[in-house]
Amino acid sequence: MYIFGFKYFGVFFLIISFFSFFNIIYSYYFDLLNNLNNYIVTFGITLVLGVFLIIFKKYKYEKISLFNRILIVLIGYLFLPIAISIPYFLNINNIGLINCYFEAISGFTSTGFTIFNQLDQLDQTLILWRSSSQWIGGLYFLFSILLLIDLFDENLKRSLTNYISLNSYEIFKQIFKIIVIYLFMTILIFVLLKLVNLPSYEAYNYSLSIISSGGFMPNNNFDITFRSDISKIILSISMLFSFFSLFFIFNLIFFKKKNINYLSEDINILIYLLIVIALSFIFFNYDNNFLNVLVSISSSVSNIGISFEQVPKNLFFVFLLLVILGGSFFSTSSGLRVIKVLTLIKFSLNNLLSHSKPNQIYSNKLSINKISANTSDINKYFFAIIIFIISLFLISILLTMSDLDFESSFKLGILTIMNTVNSEMYNLGDLNFYNFNIISKISLIIFMIIGRIELLSVIILLKKFLFKN
Repeated sequence: MYIFGFKYFGVFFLIISFFSFFNIIYSYYFDLLNNLNNYIVTFGITLVLGVFLIIFKKYKYEKISLFNRILIVLIGYLFLPIAISIPYFLNINNIGLINCYFEAISGFTSTGFTIFNQLDQLDQTLILWRSSSQWIGGLYFLFSILLLIDLFDENLKRSLTNYISLNSYEIFKQIFKIIVIYLFMTILIFVLLKLVNLPSYEAYNYSLSIISSGGFMPNNNFDITFRSDISKIILSISMLFSFFSLFFIFNLIFFKKKNINYLSEDINILIYLLIVIALSFIFFNYDNNFLNVLVSISSSVSNIGISFEQVPKNLFFVFLLLVILGGSFFSTSSGLRVIKVLTLIKFSLNNLLSHSKPNQIYSNKLSINKISANTSDINKYFFAIIIFIISLFLISILLTMSDLDFESSFKLGILTIMNTVNSEMYNLGDLNFYNFNIISKISLIIFMIIGRIELLSVIILLKKFLFKN
């Protein structure tokens, strides 16, 4: 296990070193040399670590237990952000280690909480670094889903591959597809943002944040940047890239009738999204601000969280509900996942109907999916919701004990577990994380990581450590 883990971490250290090198080139090109040494140090450390971990020992493919794979993913979320935090620590005086790590974790988990409220005061290279950390974290999350695929039911597995148990060839094939599609979609979002005349610097930063479901922004001028109606529509479409499965467009292009399961989840969540937009247009289209609401809907379902200041404040509960549901199984969004909630609702209704009409037999499959959810799958979905409720209770209590009012603690707890940035549409835009005490920051760090790993994996870890027999 440890050899595979070394190789896995080595790859991501090399990716971090690549973005460090990009920042070095950017610094030279635009003559931003004040913090150049910080990225040279980061580049050197991550390059040496990456090469060492990859060539340390030859790895022969062997089956790794699910527990060890969960442990690898968790260790990565704990230690890779340390490398990401180096430029923060070297760049800003008296910032403190915990603040650097908090910012790095927030970026790597694509959450978007930040200790920097005045972004205009930051160096451009540091803004690029923040956005890059989200892109790397989004890729890490997609790889993690592949590692933890045995946690998911057959329906969700078959939205990715025909192979229920992935061998080494299939893993390599899927990893290659992930990298190519993830990079292609990032470029596509960049092009779309350029169509509405965004400067290349801002379009690049936004594209890295949006594809990874991140909440870091390059400046505090969001309302001015996306002022026109067409820019709001383009932004809404771009954010939906991280709502649907990463393979959605790929599967549409290479669609075969026998592989309808590849599209089934995305078609279901498309129907769900259209219903949400239609209801919002009917009931919330007042003051001619529906495009602002549309941006908030797209941002919430994608677990990005960015929004305009002029959003109806009475809709925060609706937006929080959309955040909790989340997006597709193989997207960079978080959440409980729409398909799981829909399956649980149908299962519950079927059980109620079976008591009223015992002679009737009801199917638990969704209309487009040919495979029914079995009892094991239902139990997994149920446990995921239980873990979410327990996690939300714990983080809310911890934040309340840190002098935050209960309503803000509750809403911030939801956003933390669902890796969604605090913004005006949740009435949390004025939070200053820099002033949070150490206990609050550590609590947020822990639950940002819990939100990024599959909630069911928490049960497996607890079972392994607490019930060793």
